[in-house]
Amino acid sequence: QVQLVESGGGLVQPGGSLRLSCAASGFAFSRYPMRWYRQAPGKERELVAHISSAGSSRNYADYVKGRFTISIDNAKNTVYLQMNSLNPEDTAVYYCNAPGYAPKYWGKGTLLTVSS
Repeated sequence: QVQLVESGGGLVQPGGSLRLSCAASGFAFSRYPMRWYRQAPGKERELVAHISSAGSSRNYADYVKGRFTISIDNAKNTVYLQMNSLNPEDTAVYYCNAPGYAPKYWGKGTLLTVSS
């Protein structure tokens, strides 16, 4: 049974940094690409970043390019999202997803609030 558990969210001041983690279980993590999504209050969920199973290919939404970095640790079955230069528009619940294995499965997410 697939499980994705996001963590690391919190309150950050504008310009600050934070790293999110997503611990995966229940499937062969190293064989599948992973993604981070986010959903801001009153808005639809949107794709933030994508990483291939081997970590050799990474793609980012324009609004986070140059500020966010997605990475994986296959030994720990964990995907990370390093977020720098945060601004209030980044405030959202962040979710990870395994599009190639369980595209309709969503964890509880982790809330990031960027505010002074």
